[in-house]
Amino acid sequence: MILHELISIELLRVIWWLLLGILLIGFAMTDGFDMGVGALLPFVAKSDVERRIAINTVGPVWEGNQVWFILGGGAIFAAWPPLYAVSFSGFYLAMFAVLAALILRPVAFKYRSKHESPRWRSNWDWALFVGGAVPALIFGVAVGNVLQGVPFRFTEDLHAIYEGTFYGKFLGLLNPFAILTGLVSFGMLLMHGAAWLVVKTDGVVAERARRIGVWMGLVALAGYAIAGLWLAFGIDGYAMVGQVVVDGPSNPLHSDVVREGSWLAVYGERPWIAIAPVLGFLGLIMAIRGLRSGGEISPLLWSKLGILGVISSVGLTMFPFILPSSIHPTSSLTVWDASSSQLTLFVMLVSTIIFLPIILAYTAWVYRVLWGKVTADDVTSNSESVY
Repeated sequence: MILHELISIELLRVIWWLLLGILLIGFAMTDGFDMGVGALLPFVAKSDVERRIAINTVGPVWEGNQVWFILGGGAIFAAWPPLYAVSFSGFYLAMFAVLAALILRPVAFKYRSKHESPRWRSNWDWALFVGGAVPALIFGVAVGNVLQGVPFRFTEDLHAIYEGTFYGKFLGLLNPFAILTGLVSFGMLLMHGAAWLVVKTDGVVAERARRIGVWMGLVALAGYAIAGLWLAFGIDGYAMVGQVVVDGPSNPLHSDVVREGSWLAVYGERPWIAIAPVLGFLGLIMAIRGLRSGGEISPLLWSKLGILGVISSVGLTMFPFILPSSIHPTSSLTVWDASSSQLTLFVMLVSTIIFLPIILAYTAWVYRVLWGKVTADDVTSNSESVY
């Protein structure tokens, strides 16, 4: 038997679905607080010193945190090529806005303190706000559109066609449900950023972060509850009918998919997945409570649990769908029919087993070395403070 055939294609597909989820959750837990701090910057820090304190809480780690985003994009490209092709084509303008914001962020980090002009620094501070707020919002909007289905279809030769116009490719994404999920993401990541500032700063910056973090957490909590009710009663789900081939070729047109019922019907079939939304609600509620009661480490840990639960609930609710089609349900991409070959998935898995622990160990070491609060003295008297 050839080595890569030791693991079945069915198992490899599930493993890579799990790994994609892990990478996205890892990105939200790490780069999420970077984006949250950036979006909070003009509101939690009023003076130049206060803003330098806030920036220096994420300055040494944001580049490493962004690795999770790169890994996630790479995983989609290599493990799920049809997903990469359709999503990056259909969401092109939204993706461009996200990438523009993410490109603006490092420029702002590097150039903000190059000039002492208050106006110069204020402009770059608002650039950091855009670099944090725009991705935090658009990522959630994208999830809302995926849950509703995306207007694409495949021809008989598997050529992907996205039916949207300019309006559909950007402005059309801003429908009411997607805006709601965008607010959930926005509130959740800003609360996460506030929890990070509470850990890394003290004084007025930390106190402002607490107050704003509580409000952002309430926005995320209320939005998450409303989105769940909306999914239950206002949005049709998707289901595979007939014989489901889990180890067949990667051809979405071979599957029979219908759009009916509710997404939440799967909780009757797989009740164990209810643990995900329970963790989501528990994490958000306890993070809000921790921020209000004066906790330091606990709000950050609870916030991470909330992120885990919220993102996991989306993936587990949709399984095995990863990108449904609103205009041609049969073209919907699922775990069973949108992956790369067995050999590709196996080689990538071996590489992941080797390199992911190295990334985790290095990340843990960096946070251990840089642990501790950032103070005014650190940013004014330390010649190595470049932000």
